[in-house]
Amino acid sequence: MKLPDFLILSLSAALVIIGTHLTFTSGLISSYPVFMFAVALLFWYRYRKNEATLKSEAEKSNPIKKVKSRKSK
Repeated sequence: MKLPDFLILSLSAALVIIGTHLTFTSGLISSYPVFMFAVALLFWYRYRKNEATLKSEAEKSNPIKKVKSRKSK
């Protein structure tokens, strides 16, 4: 896991905790935007993870072939 992915996932978890605290203190209406931002960060994390997986699979299935050049005499 790369640093940006770790930060996105950690921020999402922190926002869930903050949203839960806001739910108990202010009510669900006040905490709804915090929960939606946390869910958006989770979606972004999954998107980045899927893109990295697809990229690594593409590199494995299509290795770069080195072509030997022929010099004309």
